[in-house]
Amino acid sequence: VTILSPENGATMTSAMIQIQVLIKTPENDPVTEIKTLVNGRPSGEDMRGLKIKPRSKAGEPHTLKITIPEGECEIAVLAKNSMGYSEPATVRVTYGRLVTSGDEFVIKPKLYILAVGVAHYNDQSLMLKYPAKDAKDFSDLMTLQKGMLYRDVVTKLIVDETATRDNILEGLEWIQSETTSKDVAMIFVAGHGLNDNTGHLYFLPVDVNVEKLKRTGLPTEEISRTVAAIAGKVIYFMDTCHSGNITVARRGGDMDLTKVLNELSSAENGAVVFCSSSGRQYSLESDQWGNGAFTKALLEGLAGKADYVGKNRITINQLDLYLSERVKELTNGRQTPVTAKPETVRDFTIIIRN
Repeated sequence: VTILSPENGATMTSAMIQIQVLIKTPENDPVTEIKTLVNGRPSGEDMRGLKIKPRSKAGEPHTLKITIPEGECEIAVLAKNSMGYSEPATVRVTYGRLVTSGDEFVIKPKLYILAVGVAHYNDQSLMLKYPAKDAKDFSDLMTLQKGMLYRDVVTKLIVDETATRDNILEGLEWIQSETTSKDVAMIFVAGHGLNDNTGHLYFLPVDVNVEKLKRTGLPTEEISRTVAAIAGKVIYFMDTCHSGNITVARRGGDMDLTKVLNELSSAENGAVVFCSSSGRQYSLESDQWGNGAFTKALLEGLAGKADYVGKNRITINQLDLYLSERVKELTNGRQTPVTAKPETVRDFTIIIRN
């Protein structure tokens, strides 16, 4: 995809704008979908059910209409054929006045948090110690941001006996429906993760039967679909397979987070993903920390230790740096966290300090 207009740096006179794009695809592989993002998040103006074939080697022009917010924003356009999505074509434009003085009224975003943690499984062989506490500790810490970076913080905490498959799905529906384009959504999940014998990854609810994983587990594709549909910015924290329970983990093969990590952070989904471990590593928990290693480092970083530049603000990139160093330190190199941020999402502040 190539964006023909507007030009990069253009000033727009209306919130509703037209984008002229040029689409190139093999003649025998038509474009079936065009996706538009504004500041890394879906614009809600996607076009599906298409069958665009280039009429010439130069490509096929197409006109899109989307709504943009006031201020400067980045627009990205992706096309999809049978091979998947293209690389995003991007352009930065400005609509309305840029906020240049302290006299402007700025609407703060709302923060919606879905925090899920399962420690006490119905299946005793799956028992963990800290995931429920991890979820509550994270939710409690972020709630302190009410009236600071966020005008309100709304949380839904689902832990232990309440963390059934149905309740978690309801929580995903809740955060999707509540979050607007002006808001921020954070999804925090702690507990066991398990691949089935075909490689699909499941989060294990409290009432899971690992012998009937497809019917009782929560496929991570459900989380991916929710992330893709949320209008605002999305940050996903995944602290799974805490204990390294060898017997459980080997039933479906070692857990591999790579596929779901790539899917969630792809340009078309637009989520920033913080994952507790890389590849097939186990995520560890300890009485010494009172949390999982990843959550321990996350709480420390958000509480201020990730403020590397001393401006009382913590950004995605700063948190990434702190997590990568601190988790390795806590676990003596046995666990390496991974962060994935789409190229369409710029670094942004997620917490401010007093």
